[in-house]
Formats: sequence, structure tokens, C-alpha cells
Amino acid sequence: MTKIVVLNGAVVNYDHAMNWQQLGTNVQVYEHSAPTEILGRVQDATVVVTKEMPLPGDIVAQFPDSVKLVVEAGTGFNNHDLEALKAKHIALANVPAYSTERVADTALMLMLNLASSMQIQLKMLAQGDHRNFSDHLMVPHVELNGKTLGVIGFGHIGQALIKIAQAMGMQILVSTRTKRADRDGIHFTIQADLLQHSDFVSLNLPLTSATTHLIDANALKQMKPSAFLINTARGGLIDEPALIQALQHHDIAGAGLDVQASEPLADDSPLFELDNVIVTPHIGWRGLETRQRLVKIVADDIQAFLKGDALNRIL
Repeated sequence: MTKIVVLNGAVVNYDHAMNWQQLGTNVQVYEHSAPTEILGRVQDATVVVTKEMPLPGDIVAQFPDSVKLVVEAGTGFNNHDLEALKAKHIALANVPAYSTERVADTALMLMLNLASSMQIQLKMLAQGDHRNFSDHLMVPHVELNGKTLGVIGFGHIGQALIKIAQAMGMQILVSTRTKRADRDGIHFTIQADLLQHSDFVSLNLPLTSATTHLIDANALKQMKPSAFLINTARGGLIDEPALIQALQHHDIAGAGLDVQASEPLADDSPLFELDNVIVTPHIGWRGLETRQRLVKIVADDIQAFLKGDALNRIL
């Protein structure tokens, strides 16, 4: 009987609304697993499931021969040592596009809230400051229509966000590694041009060695002082200290960050205190329906592998 081990199930099933047992007839779920616990827990397992959990190469190298498949219960697989998995002849699958609409909606939510200074308005209300009602609007408030959205990356989520933004009357610039001809109202350009001309810059690409700190101090200097940076992809795409400095000095107007360099974000992070920042705890994939879809696709990945099919295979 195929044994399936979920090493950090609580990351997905934190509200106990998910059913991991749909993965198979022999499923062992651990809420959390420390690095020192991993090897003991994967003994006799055929399939190992993780969610954004590092599986270092030195640990993978000691996996028992029974392990044939690792499933990353998410889109990005930067937490996995691909060479170590190859050396052990262990397949890797992921769950692409399960949260496309939800993450695109999160990016739009951050854009709308920043455009209306919602984070400042709510803070004023919490402090008993009603001047936005009794006097005149005390905070900046701008429209999205007519503004330029720059999307770095052109995958499923980037394209979904573009569709919404176009419906709202925004102009679209896209920077991507692959040179493309303009189409459907989208102008493809280089990153420097996108940064210089965008009112909102949204990061929608995977974290790799080539994209780590893609937005650094130099990139931030290229942005307009009135522009906002949106990140719903991976925190490592941004040089966070450089961003904090740019926000503190008002080199850019603000940022909406659903992801951070280290998650959870440290309690003493300046990002919690800055008025021109909205930080959310990686909520883009955490909707109830999104997580239900995630677990279903993990089950599909496992069943496909056992049947010899290549559904969502990375390795």
C-alpha cells in the first residue's frame, strides 16, 4: 500500500477545514516537522508532501529508497534541492495555477487600498481621528483608471491581473525574459522602461537565482516617486532593506507586500510601522476555496504519478 506523508500539513490546514485523507488510503499527516524529524517521518513513505518547506540536499540524500515522489503543495519549488532529488531518482511535482485568480485579486486589492490611502484612513479611525469625515479628505486618493500598470513576469497570475486591470481602464506594460510583440493592448518592454513609466509595478514571477533581489536599490531609483510597488509572488524578489530605505525616504509612494523576505515577518520590522506600506501575511493562496483546490490537485498529482502519467511533473 502506498504510504503518503505530509510533513507540514498545518500550513495549509490551519483551520482544520481541509481533508488530507483524500490523498490516498494510507496518509500520515504531521502538522509541523523540524529538520531533525524529517528522516524519521519519511521512513517507508512512497510520497512526501510539503508546503513551502525547505528540503535541503543533505537530508534528501538520506531519504530511504522507498521515496519516489515529492509534491510541493504550491507553485514555487525554490525550497527543493533539484540536484539532490535527481541524484536519488526522486520525482518532483508541484501545483501550478491553483491560486491564479485569488493572487491576482490580492494584487488588485493592494493597489486599490494604496490608491485610496486606506491603511492610513483605518489607522486614523482606530485613533479616534474623524477628520476625513468632518473636514475634508486628509489623505491622498487617486483613481486606477488611466494609470499605467507595469507587470514583471507574464505567467498565469500576471496575465490574470492584466485582464482585471484592463477592465478597469489601466494601461499595461510588461517586462519578461522572452521578447514578445505587443498584443491585446499590452506593450512589452525592458524592465528599466517599465519601472520608469509605471504608476504601479507588480511582481509576478518565480524566485530563482536570476530573480533574487530583482528589485534592488538601483531598480527602486528608476521608479517614479508617485509609484507603488506590489509583490504577491516571493519576498526574495526584493532587496527588503533597500525597499525600507526607499519607503522611509519617500523615494516611491508606497508598497503592498503580501510576501516578505522572511515569513513570518519579524515583529520589529519597520514595514509594520510605515504609513505608506500595506503588509499582509501571504494571504494570496490562503482562501478557503483556494486551499481546497490545492489539496485536490495534490491528490491528482499523486494519482497521476502512480499511474505513470506526468501531471505537473517538474522532475
